[in-house]
Amino acid sequence: MPKVESSIIIKGDIDKVFECARDIERFPEYMPDVKEVTVLERDGDRVVSEWTAYIPDFKMTVKWVEEDIWNKDAYTCEFKLIKGDYAAYSGKWTFSKVEDGTKFDSVVEYEYEVPLIGSLIKGLVQRKVQENVDQILIGVKRRVEESS
Repeated sequence: MPKVESSIIIKGDIDKVFECARDIERFPEYMPDVKEVTVLERDGDRVVSEWTAYIPDFKMTVKWVEEDIWNKDAYTCEFKLIKGDYAAYSGKWTFSKVEDGTKFDSVVEYEYEVPLIGSLIKGLVQRKVQENVDQILIGVKRRVEESS
């Protein structure tokens, strides 16, 4: 299964970074491809959300429902696909204290099946997933650092 990894250092307290990352409803503000995130269930550390994204390169809308498990003690979020247009989608965010603030690591594994998919299209899907992961990290960084 393809995997995307990304990291960023954020000049901010780990608790503030963690809470900012939990505010998934605001992700469309800094992720141009993500049109809407709706929380369907919120039960303590468990969040079920529905995502709608538009991929201009394919001229198509992609929807999925995911489950996020937030662990404040370990500063992690593990997420996985419940249903949607992805064949598989899961990952983990890890937040750790570093000298300059907080390190935000993201690992995402996914499988997106397009009939008759070629290597060119697979590369494009990989690039779009990487861009979206990077946009999340950069967006959280901006929100935390601009509010400090």
